[in-house]
Amino acid sequence: MSSQPPATSTEPTPGTPQPAGSRGIAPPWYARHLRWMRQVGWRYLVVAAALFFALFPAVWVVSAAFNPTGSIAAQRLIPDPVSTVNFDLLFATNFWRWFANSMIVAGVTSVGSVFLCALAAYVYSRMRFTGRRLSLLSLLLLQMLPQFLAIIAIFLLMIGIGRFFPEIGLNTLAGLIAIYLGGALGLNTWLMKGFFDTIPHDLDESAKIDGASHAQVFFTMILPLAAPILAVVTLLSFIVAINDFIVQSVLLTDDRQFTLAVGLFRFIAEDYGARWGPFAAGALLAGAPIVMLFLFLQRYLTSGLIQGAVKG
Repeated sequence: MSSQPPATSTEPTPGTPQPAGSRGIAPPWYARHLRWMRQVGWRYLVVAAALFFALFPAVWVVSAAFNPTGSIAAQRLIPDPVSTVNFDLLFATNFWRWFANSMIVAGVTSVGSVFLCALAAYVYSRMRFTGRRLSLLSLLLLQMLPQFLAIIAIFLLMIGIGRFFPEIGLNTLAGLIAIYLGGALGLNTWLMKGFFDTIPHDLDESAKIDGASHAQVFFTMILPLAAPILAVVTLLSFIVAINDFIVQSVLLTDDRQFTLAVGLFRFIAEDYGARWGPFAAGALLAGAPIVMLFLFLQRYLTSGLIQGAVKG
């Protein structure tokens, strides 16, 4: 007589705890929320924190610009009442003269930087000559030195130039633009060269076979294809010229030659920093050209930054 093994029961033992979700039982609500937080929710928290840190200063400046008290201690996120008295006080100064000077300096600097850096980047990308690598490294090393280390040398240089050419010497917008154009050649040339290296050399060779010169290749073929990196350099140069204060405060001493950075600083310094309301109004207006230029060039910016960093 054969013995059969005892049958094993698949029924759970009474009183044994069962895992959540078994036998069609949904997990409790807090377990679902914890799982959502671990998988997705923490990303929303990071985005919310980033937006807060990015937008809060801008919102605070807008609030201060329309706050009639003009005091940081009495500053509220939503001013009560909303007033334009800060703008009236600001416009009583030479604000529009400072604004025009900043636009002239930033506009000429951005266009000139793009043109000069594009020429230099084309030479480094398409030609081979003695000292090419050494000069490229020199441009990169010069960018590692802080700008304020050269302030004394720049000041003495502009005084010497002003003795022979007063139009581009100390306290002139032309001299300030010349300083910015010289300082923009380093990093921007490297950035443009990296982008130019991604453009196939076969296009140059085909154009030269058809009789095109270097100038024709550069202006009719390379520049249209390099529109993204040109937009990036334009925006960066414009922002640097608008936001710089150290060089401008040293080289500009006449009220009619002041830029926005120097003019607004002197404006609040006259009253021991008590004019924060008009200063916020000026900062708000000063940021408008940068925002408009960014919106105009935004379709080129991402591809220009990425492709310009691919090859060096």
